[in-house]
Parts: sequence; C-alpha cells; structure tokens
Amino acid sequence: MKIKVIGCSGAEFPGHKTPSFLLNDEIIFDAGSFTRVLDEKAQMRLKHIFITHAHLDHIVSIPFLADNIIVGEKQHKISLYSISSVLKMIKDHLFNSALWPDFTIIPKPDNAILNLVKLSTGKSIYVNSYTITPYEVNHSVPAVGYLVQDKRGKRFFYTGDTGPSARTWEKLGNRKIDCLIIDVSFPNSLSGMALRSSHMTPELLIKEMAKMQQKPEQICITHMKPQYLKIIKDELKNLGIKNLRILKDGDTIRV
Repeated sequence: MKIKVIGCSGAEFPGHKTPSFLLNDEIIFDAGSFTRVLDEKAQMRLKHIFITHAHLDHIVSIPFLADNIIVGEKQHKISLYSISSVLKMIKDHLFNSALWPDFTIIPKPDNAILNLVKLSTGKSIYVNSYTITPYEVNHSVPAVGYLVQDKRGKRFFYTGDTGPSARTWEKLGNRKIDCLIIDVSFPNSLSGMALRSSHMTPELLIKEMAKMQQKPEQICITHMKPQYLKIIKDELKNLGIKNLRILKDGDTIRV
C-alpha cells in the first residue's frame, strides 16, 4: 500500500497542512487539506472519503471538492463514509444550505454529488480490494480510527485525533499492525491540555504502546502542533523508539 501524506499538521499555518492521507489515488482518509494540494484531475480521481470525526480541520476540503465538481460540470460522485453521528454533524452543520449548499441533494436528491455511507464500529466494508474497519477512539466528539487491510494481509491503522484509549487497543486485539499512524499533538509539558482535548503527548504515546497486544512494525506521528514542533520532535526522539517516524506534508508511507 502506498499512502501519500497530503497534510499531517495539528494546526494551519503557512507550510503546514491539516490531515489528509491519500491511498492509491481513489481513497482518502480525512479531508483537511487535499483541495489545496491536488489538482483538478487528481481531485476527480477521488471516489471514497473516510472521515474520522467532524472537526473542521478534518472535513474542510469536502465542500470545496463538491463545489469544484459542480462548477466544472463533472459527472462525478463521491461516497463519504463515517459513523452515523459524524455524518449527522456534517449534514446538520456544514451541508445545511446555510453554511454551504447541501451537496447531499444537489443536483438531485436521488443523484447527489455526495453519498453519505453510514458505518458501524467494528464492522468491515470492502472498497477497491481493501478491507476497512472503523474503531472507536477517544476524542472530544464522536470519532473513529480506521484499520485498513490489503489483499496481502498488510495493515495500517490511522487513529485520527485520539487521546488515551485502552478500549481501542482491546478491540483491535492481537492483530498485527504494520503501520500505526497516530496523533501526538502536544509536548509533555502540556499533558493537561492534551488530556482535556483528547490528544496525545510523547509520554502518553509510550503509555498507549504498553496497552497494545502487538507492537506496530512502524509508528508514524501525525497532528503535531506547529507552535511546539521542535519540542515534540525532540521528546519523541528521546523515547528511543527505533521504528518511529515523524511525518511531514508530502511524505509517502509504504506498507
């Protein structure tokens, strides 16, 4: 599997893009920044968007993609996946014909640009030869991470935004995870803020790893706050985890 890191920042500043991870051109996980990066041709290749939660930094590209489709008079449809509570937030507060046109019924209710697909935690679906399963994570709003497996049995797990969550690792059980893409947003000195907002620090990451029945082959860090980037990087390096990788926009992850 080849995963293109469109954006992996925990905030938006010049040179820092919010989360979007592109899997083999047609599937994207979270929609924080891809319309700022992908050209029209690449945007029109997208068919499936998996959303972890409804915070703005993870969904902001969806309305712009829908607008690009209709303005460009493209015959193109997008399936938007998440658990029902996340889809309801997006429908009620984004595509509500006030903040943005309701592209779940445009151009026609039975032929809309956006097709909302409800998922259930722990229940797998099959998309483009991948098995994709949402698992509940610990965040300040309803949220899931996604376990993705290919035909070879290779797996990655993308947490989206998460704080400490023994339940997530219990549900994943003893499955081997070849690549874990996990939120570490704050430095250790801001652990109180991290816990209140349901995010992670380097010290909290180590504690989470102790809860995992199998340690990931590769650990990729996402969602770092740019204001604390150097401190977080230094603290992560001091953990001494050999297979740890600090992601940056534009990276490619191979699983």
